[in-house]
Amino acid sequence: MTLSSSPAAPGAPLVPVLVVVGVGLIGGSFAAALRQVGQVGKVIGVGRQVASLERARDLGLIDEFLPLDQAVAQADLVLLSVPVGATEATLAALLPHLPEHAVVTDVGSTKRDVVAAARAAMGDRINQFVPGHPIAGSEQSGPDAAQTGLYQGRDVILTPLLQNTRADVEFVQLAWELCGAEVRLMTPELHDRALASVSHVPHLLAFAYMGQVIGAPDTALRLDLAGSGFRDFTRIAGGSPDMWRDIFLANHDVLLDEVAQVRGMLDMFERAIRHGDTEQLTVLLQAISSVRRNWGEAQAADTPAASRASPDAAAEV
Repeated sequence: MTLSSSPAAPGAPLVPVLVVVGVGLIGGSFAAALRQVGQVGKVIGVGRQVASLERARDLGLIDEFLPLDQAVAQADLVLLSVPVGATEATLAALLPHLPEHAVVTDVGSTKRDVVAAARAAMGDRINQFVPGHPIAGSEQSGPDAAQTGLYQGRDVILTPLLQNTRADVEFVQLAWELCGAEVRLMTPELHDRALASVSHVPHLLAFAYMGQVIGAPDTALRLDLAGSGFRDFTRIAGGSPDMWRDIFLANHDVLLDEVAQVRGMLDMFERAIRHGDTEQLTVLLQAISSVRRNWGEAQAADTPAASRASPDAAAEV
């Protein structure tokens, strides 16, 4: 919505009509948070599974569900909560029905590929697309996983395009802030490098480690003996395979750079252990442990309890 050309009436919600394409954890929580603060009028859901859409309606996350073309024709704001690999096709399908005043944003965990897909699909209407990524989620999915407070105190990254109007960017930013989020603006390149390190690599490692465990001949015994450390480390390996496949492939160049650096760190630990180098092993462990403890304490002090209960698994897009 271009606020300067279509100002809301006094007392009217920020988003008269919100269309959520993919009403699961992320999209459903966005709609629920805006509804709680009275900043959305009608919410229309779009998706492939009727049962899921009916459940979202029963939960009050959406008011109704419609085919994509009929829903988008009514939209003031469209939130795309689809796998990043489906971005181009979804945008191409909705574009002919998108009102000129409406804004589209997304929740994809990668941004360079999403921007490229949007440019290919939207052409000279790319100004209506404001790329975004909420840094929140869990291993759970579907409308039942939606939480009104999911975004409280969490970061949402927007990577505005040169073609975006300031009013449209501020509109999307305000919508997220009304959900309780803290919005950061950055370039798609900076986003993808940072998220590769702190989100994509941890998920890849969790999947790889879990794969090694379940490939062992004594898997049942190992899982039976596994404690909290194993549970915490492998929790994110329960995420959507389709979503993480798309993310790993979309951000493959930066991801592989980061993996190489992790491999280098593993090599340092391996050499210290192989050679019984107590001093080197102690230096590595102490330095890393100190930084992690300090970061954890700062996070605990700054993050509301509700947000800590919704661990970051990157956007369930």
